[in-house]
Amino acid sequence: MDPLPPVAIKRLGQNFLIDPNIVRKIIALAELTPTDTVLEIGPGRGILTEALCRATGYVTAIEVDPRLHAYLTERQPQFSNLTLILDDAMAYPIEHLPPGTVVVANLPYYLSTPLLFRFLDQHHRFPRMVLMLQKEVAERLTAKPGSSEYGLLSVMAQYAAEITKQFRVSAQCFRPRPEVGSAVVLIKTKPQRALNQEEEPKFAALVKAAFAHRRKTLVNSLKDEGYDQKLATAALKVLNLSLSTRAEVLSIEQLIELSRHI
Repeated sequence: MDPLPPVAIKRLGQNFLIDPNIVRKIIALAELTPTDTVLEIGPGRGILTEALCRATGYVTAIEVDPRLHAYLTERQPQFSNLTLILDDAMAYPIEHLPPGTVVVANLPYYLSTPLLFRFLDQHHRFPRMVLMLQKEVAERLTAKPGSSEYGLLSVMAQYAAEITKQFRVSAQCFRPRPEVGSAVVLIKTKPQRALNQEEEPKFAALVKAAFAHRRKTLVNSLKDEGYDQKLATAALKVLNLSLSTRAEVLSIEQLIELSRHI
């Protein structure tokens, strides 16, 4: 008799996927081959893990909950191509995974943004990701200039990757049902970025400062964050932008040019 699966722990953001149709859609979107290596974060009760093991060559699944790790370990002999890791995904050395690893995961929503940027920082290692996220995070990741969702997260993620929202997932597809909506996004990292390693930290700092005070003009927001107002004003003039411009209307390309001029 199979052991009963562990119940969800709210503080760990556990909402277990139960809909096999959503699993099939995720697997199809990932376009896995028998030679791929896959990283899954938070396998939970293993519904997606099992499908990944059948679809690809090798799966590493990182689970922080010892109860779930033990539950999955008992089922692991069914899949010789699965390695289960008991660890915090924010601490696990993902740089040891082979280049070309595909990330497929229903991320814990409270950690989704820092986890995403861990993967984007290793963009040569993780060329493709299929991630289940909170709907609002998915909308911010894919937001365009001028929209209310467009901000720091949008710019920094889209600078590093091509991101498309693929489909929404009903709360009925989880147990327990989450209080927020969910969506699946496809992320393809950019092998070549517009800025070099010296320029990127300056760009990130400028974008953070630009969006720090959304109700203020870009010049005033930058000034409040310590940037020289004369330099900011001169840079806007070079880019043929009004001094009343706000950060949320600028494209990523314009923000890159702004960073280079300041």
